Amino acid sequence: MQLSIVIPLLNEEESLNELYNWIASVMRSNSFSYEILFIDDGSTDDSWKIIKKIAAEDPFVKGIKFNRNYGKSQALHVGFEKAEGDVIITMDADLQDNPEEIPELYDLVSAQGYDLISGWKKKRYDSVLSKNLPSKLFNAAARKTSGLKLHDFNCGLKAYRKAVVKNIDVYGEMHRYIPVLAKNAGYSRIDEKVVQHQARKYGKTKFGAERFINGFLDLITIWFLSKFGKRPMHLFGALGVLMFFFGFISAAWIGASKLYKLYHGLPSILVTDNPWFYISLTSMILGTLLFLAGFLGELILRSSREQERYRISETTGQF
Repeated sequence: MQLSIVIPLLNEEESLNELYNWIASVMRSNSFSYEILFIDDGSTDDSWKIIKKIAAEDPFVKGIKFNRNYGKSQALHVGFEKAEGDVIITMDADLQDNPEEIPELYDLVSAQGYDLISGWKKKRYDSVLSKNLPSKLFNAAARKTSGLKLHDFNCGLKAYRKAVVKNIDVYGEMHRYIPVLAKNAGYSRIDEKVVQHQARKYGKTKFGAERFINGFLDLITIWFLSKFGKRPMHLFGALGVLMFFFGFISAAWIGASKLYKLYHGLPSILVTDNPWFYISLTSMILGTLLFLAGFLGELILRSSREQERYRISETTGQF
C-alpha cells in the first residue's frame, strides 16, 4: 500500500464529509493505493456516526473511536500503530490542511528519500496576536533548542516514511515535536515544504492560549529527555556530587577556622552563628537528594513497564 492518511479529530462533524470527498478525489486522480484512518478523540457530536457511514460505503476508510478525549498525541500514536502504508500522511480534520498537497509530499518521501517532510504554513489566516506571533516565538525556541531548521513544528500536515512512525513514541502532548522525536531516534533526512493554509470553514479551534505554555514546557521536557533521558544519573548525579563537595569543603573550612582560632586563643563566634554553616549544610543535603534522584531515575528506567494510554471504545472498517 502506498499511502496511509491519519486524521485525528475532535468534534468535526461539519467538515468530515467534505474532507473525505476531497481526499478521495485526490487519491483517485493520482491512482494511489491508500487507506484513510479517522481517529475520533472522544467527540461528543455526530463525528463518529459520520465516520461509520463513510467506512460502510468505502472499504479504504477505517475509523477508531476513543471512549473519551485523550489528546492529539494519543490519537496519532494509535494511528501510527495501525497504519499500513509505505508513506504516512497526517493532517487535521478542520479543512485548514489542503489534500492537494499530498501527492508532492508523497513524492518527497518515496522518490527523494526523505524520512520526514513537515508542512510550513508560510501564509496563515489565523489571528496575528492570538496565534501567529506566539507561534513564531514558539517555533524560534524549538529551532534553537532542537537544532532542526523548521519554520512550523506544529503544522498538522506532515509526511513520514513508514519506518519513522513505527520507531518513534508519541506520548503526552509531544505531537508538536514529532520531527524532534524522529531526529532523536536517528532519522536525519528531515525537511519542510511550504503548504497552503486555509481559513477555518466550520466550528472553532480546539486549542487555547495554554497550548503555548504547555508547548514550551514540553520543549524543555524533550530537550532534557534527548540529553539525559537514558542516563539521568549523568545530570542529577553530577549536580549532586558537585553540591555535596561544595558543602563539604565549606563545612571543613568553617571547622578548620574554628579550631585555628581556639588554638591561638582568638575570639570566635559559635559555629551555628556563622551563615556559611547553614549554606554548607543545605548544599550537602541538596547534593545528597539530587544524587538519590539520579539513582531512582536509573532504577525507574530499568523497571518501567508499558502503561495504558488510551482506551478504544469502537472501530469501523477493515483492520
